[in-house]
Amino acid sequence: MKKTAIILGASGLTGSSLLQKLIEDERYEKIKLFSRSNIEGLPNKVEQFIGDLLKLEQFKSEFIADDVYCCIGTTAKKTPDKTLYKMIDYGIPIAAAKLSKANNALTFLVISAMGANKNSSVFYNKTKGEMEYEVLQQNLKNTRILRPSIISGNRNERRTLEKIVLKLFKVIQPLFFGKLKTYKIVNAETIAQVMIHLANTKNHSEVIITSDHINSCLLYTSPSPRD
Repeated sequence: MKKTAIILGASGLTGSSLLQKLIEDERYEKIKLFSRSNIEGLPNKVEQFIGDLLKLEQFKSEFIADDVYCCIGTTAKKTPDKTLYKMIDYGIPIAAAKLSKANNALTFLVISAMGANKNSSVFYNKTKGEMEYEVLQQNLKNTRILRPSIISGNRNERRTLEKIVLKLFKVIQPLFFGKLKTYKIVNAETIAQVMIHLANTKNHSEVIITSDHINSCLLYTSPSPRD
């Protein structure tokens, strides 16, 4: 039986890559996007629901799918107000997890971040850690939390400092051994491919997948029917 997927954050770096891969994946007959604005030029396979994601509960009757992919995330530069930042990075994933449970989704996948820790004194890490904790409290049967380090890819926006850091990390990456492996750069397309793999396999026991495991997971991903 073919599946239905939900994507939150389909216009972002990882979310847009995920969307294209799911469009090409014949295991999915429908893809539902929940976002603030419409994405043009998508096939009939994709259904878009436009509205305020901070009030995600308004979509409860439409929030029905086999696999829910949450790629929501903002930055301190985009959202300097910490209250709003938490409403996005914490509030939206939690609301999505609760709706997924209420509507019996099979799988819930969410992108977090390296260093996530609900007891951290760092606001960003604490917010991600609290999000992870509350997602796990929903006790969804197949929950997967991905903790990438720096995410690489072709962004539509300018992030000068991030580009500098990426170049530096690419130079020093060969020196990353042992625990330092978790700091390795992860490509957005790799994250998207691994998320789809995790949603369609019963052989992966890890709930929290760090950067090094995201990269190694790619070795075991089976090609989609169109590859």
